[in-house]
Amino acid sequence: ERGARSERERETMSWTELTTFNAFDAYDDGIVRGFKSALLTESDYENLMQCNSLEDVKMFLQATDYGTFLSNVVELDPATIVEKATQRMVEEYNYLVGNAGETLSAYLDFLRHPYMIDNIVLVLSGTTRNDSSLSKLLEACHPMGMFEELLTVGVASTPKELYELVLIESPVGKYFRNFQFEDMHELKPELIRARLYKAYLEDFYDFCVTRCSPTTARVMRDILNFEADRRANSTTLFAMSPKVEL
Repeated sequence: ERGARSERERETMSWTELTTFNAFDAYDDGIVRGFKSALLTESDYENLMQCNSLEDVKMFLQATDYGTFLSNVVELDPATIVEKATQRMVEEYNYLVGNAGETLSAYLDFLRHPYMIDNIVLVLSGTTRNDSSLSKLLEACHPMGMFEELLTVGVASTPKELYELVLIESPVGKYFRNFQFEDMHELKPELIRARLYKAYLEDFYDFCVTRCSPTTARVMRDILNFEADRRANSTTLFAMSPKVEL
């Protein structure tokens, strides 16, 4: 009986959500459905496996919805294909955000935070060890995780200054609030990343539960719980065996 009642409640919530869905998120929903229909099929990948060169790959993709993203590339190589495909993904993501309602826009912003965290850890670890110049570190950053404040990290000479002068105003600055910056030089980059991801996942979980629809909250609880468990296990494994990569 309890299970049947719970199922009826979920159905009622779904219908209630649908009454206002079109007013806020219908356009983005249509865009995403279009993106999904444009994905390469299994037979497309089988045809790609038959290509003998990258030029053959380019010619084949011209007949798909991905046809234009390599049109201006003269000399093809795998790195360029990855770069152009990533650039297209970022452009499509930004288009989604630009047409999203308030709640959906905030939700989509959360999806960028992991990329921002990875970029910050990359820049932070590179600058503290003087491994590379700032320009090279920024070139290595993922486009999805770029934000205005990251471009000004050169003004900071210590991790604490990096937070106070740069990161505090960034979208992920709040995840640094409980950091002991004096100890950051001694922490491995993966452990810094693990702490930031923990704060991020807790923040995202709270957002989904308090701001999103019941259906979204229910689905995201399972996804975020799984991701938190996966990262906890990875961090434990890394701490026990430093030679193991996460």
